[in-house]
Amino acid sequence: MSVVPLPAGTTLGKSFEYGLDINLGSTASESWQPVRRISAWTPTYPPTTQDQATYDDLGAANEAVTARSFATSFTVQGNRSVTTGLFLPEVEALLAAAKATLDGATVDIRWYHKPEFGTPNPNDAGRASCRVEVTRQNSGNSEIEVFNVTLTGQGPFESITNPFAGWDVTEPVLAAVSPDEAVEGELVTLTGTGFLGATDVDFGGTPADEFVVANAATIIASLPTGTAGSVDVTVTTPGGTSNILTYTRG
Repeated sequence: MSVVPLPAGTTLGKSFEYGLDINLGSTASESWQPVRRISAWTPTYPPTTQDQATYDDLGAANEAVTARSFATSFTVQGNRSVTTGLFLPEVEALLAAAKATLDGATVDIRWYHKPEFGTPNPNDAGRASCRVEVTRQNSGNSEIEVFNVTLTGQGPFESITNPFAGWDVTEPVLAAVSPDEAVEGELVTLTGTGFLGATDVDFGGTPADEFVVANAATIIASLPTGTAGSVDVTVTTPGGTSNILTYTRG
């Protein structure tokens, strides 16, 4: 039996090539936060049907699809700050919605094809307002924290332009560190660009014991051991090491 060759320039899609963002802002002022550490992404588009059978169908069913909504389920790991006790901001938002009522029980999300390489599918992206349900997956004595999340669309979903513009591998730029004169163990906020995937936040040659990449422009870090005075701060990502910014410790 002969094998039909694939067209030149094609590649096999991967199960992990999807992105999910949650809007931590508002409709008027969006703040899209990627939902990190997800697995088992299973989107569906449930139909609304109406009976359109006539005598011509000879007694057989004939249902017309008059609308489609959106629903999905996935798992997300529960990465938690040892300093604040909080989960990552996107997980906190999902958990808050799962405990709320009325408008507070919904989240604004978008999903999209996010390929390992090549051009993202322009037709594989959408946005919806969804009701949230969360259950704890692992309850044994040694498993990691994982949540099962179910999102059920409220009203129709919206097809959107795929927002994925490629993996952020540009060199990070550090613009500011605040507040001034923080002391060991206190939290400081680093702002700039290109922070996604950060692997190190360094204060005067000493890496931060703990930091959370809130989004591409913000990192929250716990100030490591060091003496009061000026220190050089840098951020390292897969795109390289940022410019040096001088910060005054307390």
